[in-house]
Amino acid sequence: MSDSQIRFVDGAGYERFMGQWSQRAGDVFLDWLAPPGGQRWLDVGCGNGAFTERLAARGAPAALTGIDPSEEQLAYARLRPALQAAAFFQADAMALPFADNAFDAAVMPLVIFFVPDPATGVAEMARVVRPGGLVAAYGWDMLGGFPYREWREELQAIGAAMPMPPSVEASQMENLLALWNGAGLIGLETRKITVERTFVDFDDYWATLLLGPSVAGLLATLEPAALARIEERLRRRLPTDGDGRLTRSARAHAIRGRVPVATD
Repeated sequence: MSDSQIRFVDGAGYERFMGQWSQRAGDVFLDWLAPPGGQRWLDVGCGNGAFTERLAARGAPAALTGIDPSEEQLAYARLRPALQAAAFFQADAMALPFADNAFDAAVMPLVIFFVPDPATGVAEMARVVRPGGLVAAYGWDMLGGFPYREWREELQAIGAAMPMPPSVEASQMENLLALWNGAGLIGLETRKITVERTFVDFDDYWATLLLGPSVAGLLATLEPAALARIEERLRRRLPTDGDGRLTRSARAHAIRGRVPVATD
């Protein structure tokens, strides 16, 4: 959602790299939201539909709409059998192409730190949700809980810094509260979400890393020997269990609030 952005154009690759993480965190998030059935939902930054699919299964929505700037990701989302009744649009989170009060609820899963102006993005969600409706989000703790933080640290150690989202600070809980307060939302609640993912072995983990959209261009600039050194350092750094499996954890921050109802 910015010119220097990390671009997500490979739906299948994203599914392996981040979609599975998103689904794990999304399940906890949906448990927390306990969405009632029969609601009109908007998924802002739906990507390849990993969370949208969970919402369709858990929320029994009356209508489900997703927006994302990547047409490639949307094409993948449209192929999901569970989302054949959903509507998807290529659009910007800071300029939602919908009328005021068009939805009962809007969610922004793992997206807030990609929005160049998060305050505008939250305000747009509040605008398109009816009075009394829900506005919620969750995002990785980019400063300490990102799923592949060790990978990022090893790249930084050799001076090959990974591109970062434009609004990393928005991933912090105090900033989420400020954004939701700034949009005039009420009844705010927050929670931390911790999830784990187990890889078959280190080679499975490494192959998944190489699919990351944030490093595709960076990898092309690295000498094979440098990449091999990073692989070996990570192999030594990350322990496996007795069966060779590698389990990693990640932490996300979640927030929810309501659009106020006008009183006479």
